[in-house]
Amino acid sequence: MGKNFVSNKDETVRMFQSDFLEAFSKVHWSVPLYLFIPLILYFLERSIFLYHLTALTIIGMLIAGIFFWSFAEYFLHRYLFHFHPNSDIGKRLIWIFHGVHHDYPSDSKRLVMPPSASVPLATLFYLLFLATLGPILTAPFFAGFITGYLFYDITHFAIHHFNVKSKYFLELKKHHSKHHYQDPNLGYGVSQKTWDYVFHTNFPSTQK
Repeated sequence: MGKNFVSNKDETVRMFQSDFLEAFSKVHWSVPLYLFIPLILYFLERSIFLYHLTALTIIGMLIAGIFFWSFAEYFLHRYLFHFHPNSDIGKRLIWIFHGVHHDYPSDSKRLVMPPSASVPLATLFYLLFLATLGPILTAPFFAGFITGYLFYDITHFAIHHFNVKSKYFLELKKHHSKHHYQDPNLGYGVSQKTWDYVFHTNFPSTQK
């Protein structure tokens, strides 16, 4: 597959005519940390001091939440962000959600999810967990889920802009670069490659 991006420079394309909407489409990579780390601590505090959960329960639900995020990351990337609608409105929405990132993959202002999208999504997931797990188990589970999300967001920015040295991150960078510059229909995992192996969407040279 040939070049599938418009610009690989750190530049930002205008998405909206409205200055108000345009401002909400950009975000510094550190914003999710300031926004969601207090939320993680809040739910952990409730798990310990309000619900009096055991350490084993809290750790187990944290791990379960992180694991569930890994699947949500893959599912959202593959089936929502790379959805191919027929209508012009649908195509515009998908471009706003994710297509702009493929056109301008090095745009540092659109590499982490803006609060205008992450907060509503987090709220929807929280309500889903609340309905299925109840308030007590949701507290540590949601803390783990948000931890997984933060790892994904910061990993995504690091892959594009940080000079990573560790073997693990270099593998992720190679994997994600292939998604951008080789085949966007493969390699949907960003913070990990687990589900690409499970669902056979890894790149042929690395699929086992």
